[in-house]
Amino acid sequence: MTDTLPPVETAVAPQAQAPDSPQKLKRSIGVVGGTLLTLSCVTPASTLFVVVPDLFGSLGTATALTIAIGSLLCIAVAFCYSELGTLIPSAGGEYAMVSTLAGRLAGWLVFVLSLLVVMIVPPVIAMGTADYLAPVVHLDPSFAGAAVMLLATLAGLLDLRANAWITGVFLVLEVIAAAVVAVLGFAHGHRGAGSLVSMQVAGADGHTDAVTAMLVVSGLAIALFVTQGFSTAVYLSEELENPRRNVARTVLATLAISSVIILVPVVAITFGASDLTELTGGDISAMVTAWSNSAVGTFVSLCVALAIINAGIVMVIQNSRVLFASARDKAWPQPVNDVFAKLGRFGSPWVATLAVGVPGALLCFVNLDTLYGVTGVSVTGMYLLVAVAALLSRRGHHRDTHAWRMPLWPVLPALLIVVLGYILTQQETAYLLWTGGITAAATLYWALYLRPRRDTRWLVSIPDDAQA
Repeated sequence: MTDTLPPVETAVAPQAQAPDSPQKLKRSIGVVGGTLLTLSCVTPASTLFVVVPDLFGSLGTATALTIAIGSLLCIAVAFCYSELGTLIPSAGGEYAMVSTLAGRLAGWLVFVLSLLVVMIVPPVIAMGTADYLAPVVHLDPSFAGAAVMLLATLAGLLDLRANAWITGVFLVLEVIAAAVVAVLGFAHGHRGAGSLVSMQVAGADGHTDAVTAMLVVSGLAIALFVTQGFSTAVYLSEELENPRRNVARTVLATLAISSVIILVPVVAITFGASDLTELTGGDISAMVTAWSNSAVGTFVSLCVALAIINAGIVMVIQNSRVLFASARDKAWPQPVNDVFAKLGRFGSPWVATLAVGVPGALLCFVNLDTLYGVTGVSVTGMYLLVAVAALLSRRGHHRDTHAWRMPLWPVLPALLIVVLGYILTQQETAYLLWTGGITAAATLYWALYLRPRRDTRWLVSIPDDAQA
């Protein structure tokens, strides 16, 4: 049987607390600021230019269809996040929601999966900066990625409102880049709408291969990752004004906008690629240059480079909030908790920010190629556990708590559990083993350290002004 904690007993306003009571973040942003930050974490342009080419390589003309199916699944996921994020608005995000509703062990495992995702993805994406700065300057990918991570860390130390505007400016540039790709792709279309369901990919021998339904299902793990950043709104829920209303608005608005920004250029690229081999190659920058000229190609590449920097800033912000919340909820030995829970002069968790940013810079010098697969498995597993929590969200006193409620409950979370479970079974064994091994180690830490200290460790707290 799982151990469930009531969500409202452990955090009170700081002016009424003892000196060693948990600190909380200040509410300083509204829906617009939260959406800008969350969209920047989805980072549509860097997703389009860094992640989508891999999908073109394995799925060819079925890439747009796979992303569309993934986006539809994400609607159900977003409903779960919206309900749970307004019911339990905490910087802990998924782990606070799942711990409160599905038990502390389940919450701990979600925390590990979410930490795995947001620790690995920023340096992997950051190393792509060098490729898109190549028209201007040639840099070593590892050093360029490390510089981006350090820059993101410095930005993460600032006030969150300032970061919302910084990332907002970068976001405009990356949306422009995606729009340029879409316009050029449609203007140079070589095939019609029927190609989107033609299920073809160029084979290694130059022949055309068929994309099977199983390949599409396997690709859904990465397709879910394409728009995964909308969950950042939940991590920011403790800093959003009026979270009961604004968390759901931010989650759903971000998913809708990001899906359009990503999917429309993917359709345009599918139409505009000169042949199946070029489409499968996935070199979008080369396609843009061929459709226009080198100046336009350079502009788009620089916009993508800024998008990657933008993503790094937001991901460092997100991850630092998770680490801060875990320390406040006593997930670690007390000296570690005390350090990670410190807030700086701008109200940001500065030690936690450094703790995620600096290791991220070091990870840029490690070979992380296979970790894209691990990230896809981790995201799918995390969504599955969130869906389980959503299925349990209307038990006991939670049934009467004021919160945004999803339509078609409990059908949507139950269906989501089945679909996500099936997607996991279709992933490569190596990725499942890596993720399973990390999860097993986390379970061991739970069994040997956290569970024996259940009265003093892993006490998930919700701010007392959650009803604001």
